[in-house]
Amino acid sequence: MTKTVTIEVRSPGLEDTAPRVVVTLPTFRRPEHLLKTLESLAAQTLAEPVAIVVMENDAERREGLRAAEPLFRSGRLRGLVLVAHDRGNCFAYNAGWETALAEFPAMEHLLVIDDDEIAVPDWTRSLVGLADATKADIVGGPVLPTFPLERGARLKRHPVFTPPYDTSGPVPILYGSGNVLIRRRVLETMARPYLDPAFNFIGGGDADFFARCRRQGFSFAWSQEAMIAETTPARRMEFSWLQQRGLREGALSTIIERRGAKNPAARAKTLLKSGALLALAPLRSARLALRTRSLVIGLYPMNVAIGRFLGEFGLVHEQYRRPEQN
Repeated sequence: MTKTVTIEVRSPGLEDTAPRVVVTLPTFRRPEHLLKTLESLAAQTLAEPVAIVVMENDAERREGLRAAEPLFRSGRLRGLVLVAHDRGNCFAYNAGWETALAEFPAMEHLLVIDDDEIAVPDWTRSLVGLADATKADIVGGPVLPTFPLERGARLKRHPVFTPPYDTSGPVPILYGSGNVLIRRRVLETMARPYLDPAFNFIGGGDADFFARCRRQGFSFAWSQEAMIAETTPARRMEFSWLQQRGLREGALSTIIERRGAKNPAARAKTLLKSGALLALAPLRSARLALRTRSLVIGLYPMNVAIGRFLGEFGLVHEQYRRPEQN
């Protein structure tokens, strides 16, 4: 049987530390930006030890492993680098979360950041502080896009790039794992695999996980101060990408809702909701286009509604199948 996870690098003296906070960082073929992400983690202001788990998800090329290795072997960063041999973002996340549980028994908070993101210096302090203050089980924060071209300024108002909340405090649920804190008790309670590999190449494994956490009774909060900047490639400014994203988000919302529908009546309710949103979509798109003065942005509600209806039949675009096009 092939081993799906191997720990390749450990920082010296790691076994002598007992960090309460562990940051997990999946990476796939972004070695240059991975180093920028790690530098932002090295600059954190949290006044307690933090361990970092890097999850390399390219078992062949291992560019992220080679880039991160000197920082951990030298002891500049505390933690470890592993290889998640099974390809897919869900496999990478699961490998990191399960390893963090096993390797750091004193861990109370698991944090997540992606390899195309840069954290502000107070990122860990803001997430941990709000979690400690509110006792929330899962805490998220804003991921703000950084566009490579000047015309991206208008797209910052596109719902794809807009955080779901703008005020710190309790919230009903979170939708993405690119900037999040998860308490240990959540990971000890939830069934494994945490992120369902069925979402590997369509995305949404994190949203599905959070939906299951809510049904389990776990609470959510939002830290507006725990900001992360996401380096957004020019590809994501193209109309075709934005259109596919809206369709995908709509389909995923249906698929995740249907997973929680345990009887025919609940499934019928989901179908009726999809039909109602499709009927209202032209009006909502027109209002959004007028408000933002952008036809591209205005099409988003229409794309989501169409995607939701397609999702009723299991039709969803695999946007992550070819990472170079995402």
